[in-house]
Amino acid sequence: MSSPLLVAMAAAAIVVACCLAACPVGAGASAGGFYDNFVVKWGTDPDPDRRVEIVDGGRLVTLTLNNVSGAGFQSRDAFLFGEFTMEMKLVPGDSAGTVTTFYLTSKDPTAAGDGHDEIDFEFLGNVSGEPYLMQTNVFAQGVGGREQRSYLWFDPTEDFHNYTILWNPLNIIFSVDGVPVRVFRNHDANGVPYLSRQAMKVHATIWDGDTWATRGGRVKIDWAHAPFVASYGTYASSACVSAVGNGDQDGAPSAFCCPGDASSWMARRLGPDGERAVAWARDTYMVMDYCDDPWNLGRPAECDMDRLASAV
Repeated sequence: MSSPLLVAMAAAAIVVACCLAACPVGAGASAGGFYDNFVVKWGTDPDPDRRVEIVDGGRLVTLTLNNVSGAGFQSRDAFLFGEFTMEMKLVPGDSAGTVTTFYLTSKDPTAAGDGHDEIDFEFLGNVSGEPYLMQTNVFAQGVGGREQRSYLWFDPTEDFHNYTILWNPLNIIFSVDGVPVRVFRNHDANGVPYLSRQAMKVHATIWDGDTWATRGGRVKIDWAHAPFVASYGTYASSACVSAVGNGDQDGAPSAFCCPGDASSWMARRLGPDGERAVAWARDTYMVMDYCDDPWNLGRPAECDMDRLASAV
């Protein structure tokens, strides 16, 4: 086992050991309806063009994009590490130019500067009859540009599917219906920034991205097909809740507490089956990988580190 991995696993053990005793019962675990976990961030006015509809106490939430605005909601709590799953059914028909999301971010739009962390699922709309593109991305301390784009092995507009972000001190694992499709490992010890100092909130949005989303922005939104509606179903999480928001000025994590089942995911890595699943998703469905440098900016250091780690 490598020294950086030992350090990361030790950090995971410390997180669990130091925080469980201080947690109230149920802290960090999703429970209750929509309003227990989330607040509507934008898209509720002006009525009657309401763009956020909460159905059956929050068991179903629809977000609507029209030519006035998009819509979105975010979690009440901020988290430092956790496992988050959202059921989603994407916009059917001609959705070209639309972007539907499920992501975590530490970004505060009122804050000066930008050194934020972020973990993204973004779904890029399509002309009817063409597959959706799933884009994943990771920002670490303000540095992004880590996009990967893939097709899915099903039509994401016909039914709900589960999209999961596992974020712990070792790695970030993206999964679809329980199948790992991407991993971003902690290479902080080798000079690659990792997401371990800033608490993040969960977000879900739909918005107008036609300057870039479909064929690089060449295909624009056809507002004749509006409104565009994305549906969000069951949300499940187990995560360490930040008590005071983002990390302090020295970059240390803020105070937080973890749920009783945190040990089940805090030190989880991909096993052999998970590595094979990621390889299958890459070889069969990936159409763009930042590690192949589509922007001619130079190959990021973690790309070769990840390939070496996968081969071990």
